[in-house]
Amino acid sequence: MTRLSKLRTLARLGPVNIARVAIYRLGLRSGLHPVQKLSASVARGPFFRATQAWSARPAPNLSWTSTTWDFGWYQQPLPETPPDWFANPFSDQPQPDASRDWWRIPDFGHGDIKGVWELSRFDWAVAWGTQAAQGDAQALSRLNCWLDDWAAHNPPFKGPNWKCGQEASIRVMHLCVVAWLLGQDDRPEQGLVDLLTGNLKRIAPTMSYAIGQDNNHGTSEATALFVGGSLLAGHHPDAAKWARKGRRWLEERAQTLIAPDGSFSQYSVTYHRVMLDSYSLAEAWRRHRDLPAFSPLLHERLAAAATWLFAMTDPQSGDAPNIGANDGARLIPLIDSDYRDFRPSVQLAMTLFAGKRAYAPGRWDDVLEWFGIALPEHCAAAPTRSFDDGGYHVLRQGDTLAVLRYPRFRFRPGQADALHLDLWHEGRNLLRDAGTYSYNSEGAEWFGGTSAHNTVTFDGRDQMPRLGRFLFGDWLKAEHVEEVRATQDGLAASAGYRDGYGARHHRRIALNDGYMTITDRIGGQFERACLRWRLAPDDYALDTTGVTGGKVRLQITAEGAVPQLDLTRAAESRYYQQKDDLPVLEITLDAPATVTTRITY
Repeated sequence: MTRLSKLRTLARLGPVNIARVAIYRLGLRSGLHPVQKLSASVARGPFFRATQAWSARPAPNLSWTSTTWDFGWYQQPLPETPPDWFANPFSDQPQPDASRDWWRIPDFGHGDIKGVWELSRFDWAVAWGTQAAQGDAQALSRLNCWLDDWAAHNPPFKGPNWKCGQEASIRVMHLCVVAWLLGQDDRPEQGLVDLLTGNLKRIAPTMSYAIGQDNNHGTSEATALFVGGSLLAGHHPDAAKWARKGRRWLEERAQTLIAPDGSFSQYSVTYHRVMLDSYSLAEAWRRHRDLPAFSPLLHERLAAAATWLFAMTDPQSGDAPNIGANDGARLIPLIDSDYRDFRPSVQLAMTLFAGKRAYAPGRWDDVLEWFGIALPEHCAAAPTRSFDDGGYHVLRQGDTLAVLRYPRFRFRPGQADALHLDLWHEGRNLLRDAGTYSYNSEGAEWFGGTSAHNTVTFDGRDQMPRLGRFLFGDWLKAEHVEEVRATQDGLAASAGYRDGYGARHHRRIALNDGYMTITDRIGGQFERACLRWRLAPDDYALDTTGVTGGKVRLQITAEGAVPQLDLTRAAESRYYQQKDDLPVLEITLDAPATVTTRITY
C-alpha cells in the first residue's frame, strides 16, 4: 500500500512541482546549481544612522529590552555582548560547522535547526528599530553592534543561517522595515546595502525550489525580492530585476495558493498569518514607495484571506485555533503583543485589502500607525460561514466560536486532522488542538497525527499514512458536506469521510445559546474506535456519562455500542518547542455507533 500511496501522492503534488524540487536537489548534489557560484562581500557597519525622533510615533516595542525571545515564549537574559549565532537552546547536540558552505551542512543531525535560525530572523532588529525611531541612542548602538557581529560571523553563504531562502527573506523584510521606521529606506547606509544584497542573492537563484513547495516559502521570498529590490534601486545593478521577480511571484502565488474563499494552501492558521503578513508588508511598502498597484485579482484574494483569518480569530483573547502546522513564525513584530495574538495581523490586512477595520481601537492599531496607514471608519463583522475551498466550517454565536475542519485537499495536508473541532467561549479554548511542538525532536510526529486532535482514531492509526516528515499519502476526500446554516435555535454544519481502510466518520455540529451538540456517526471497517475531546486545563471529575470541570460539562450518549469513558492526559504545544499536558476525555467503541456529545458552558 505504501508504494501505491506514494505514486498517488506524487501525482497529486504535480509533475511541475516535483521537477522544481528535483532540479534543485540534483543541482546541489552535482555542484552545478547557480546558488553555489555566488559571491558577496561581508557587510560592515554602520547599518543605520541616528535619526530625528518623532513624538507622534506609537509606543516602541520594549520586549527585547532585558531578555531575548525564541518562538514567542522562551526568554533568556539579554547578553551584554552579541549572542552565539549558532547556539540552539533546545538541543544539546553539536553545533553545525559555520565555516562550511551552507549546502554542505545536512538538513538534520544537529537537533531542530529552527532553534539555531531563530535569532537570525532579526526580530530584535525590528524591536530596537522602534526604539531608535523614538531617539533611543542605546538601542541604535546595540542594533548596529549586533548586525555587525552577525555579518562577521555569518559571511555570505557560509554556515547554517544561509541554508534556507525563507530565513534570508525574513531578514530582508525586517531590515527593510527598520530602514522605513528610521526614514532611511531612500538613502540606506552602505552596510545595509551590502547585507541586503547578500541575502537577496541567496534568495533569487532558488526561487523555483520555493515555488515548488506550494507554501509560504514562495510568498515570503517573493515579498523579500519585491521590497528589498525596490529599496536597493540605484544601489545595485540587479535591484530592478529582483523587484520585478518578486512582484511577478506575488501575483502568481496569490492566484495559485489562495482560494477564492481565502483559504491558504497550508491548512494552518499560523502559516496563514505568515503569508498574510508578507502580503501586507508588500502592499504597505508599495504605498509608502508610491509603486504601481498590484492587480485587482491579488487584492480580491488577499481580502478573502484577511477575512478568513478574521473569522478564525477570537476577538476577546486575540488567539485562534491551533489548527495545522505551527513552527513559531511571526513577521514584523512592531508591537510587544503575544505570539498568539492574531489581532495586529488581522487589523492590518483587513485595512489594506478589505478597506474595513476588524476591531475597535486598540494596541493593534499601532502597527498601522508605524506604517502611516489610516484606520478605516467602518468596522467589519466577523463572518459565520463555511470556507469550503479549504475545508472549514466556522460558527459564531455571541461569545462562542466553533471551527470544524474537514478534508478539502488541493494541496498536501500538513496534519491528519479531519473532522477536528475547536470550541471557544468567552475567550477560552474549551476544545483544542495539540499543535506542532517541533519538526525534528523525539516524539514530535505524534502532534500531527490523528490522536492529537478532537476527532475519531480508528485502530490506533492516523487517518492517512505518513510517507515522510512533511508528507501524508492517500489524501482524504470529504463526503456529505452541509455548509453552515441557520436552524430554529442556532447554527449547524456537517461533513464526513471514508479512509483508505474502509472506516467512516461523519460529524454534525449544532451551536446553540449556552451549549453545543456534536453527533458522530462511526462506522465501516474497524475493530476499535476512539473519540477524543482535548479539554482546557482544569480539574475535571469523570462519571459514567461524561466529565465536569469548572463551568463546563460534557455529556456522552451512544447508540449501537456501549462506550468506555476514560479521563487521561496528553501533550499540548501552543508555542513551538514548548509543551504542556492537558486532560483528554476518551470514548472507546468496539462496534459502529452514533455518539452524541452535549457540551454546556
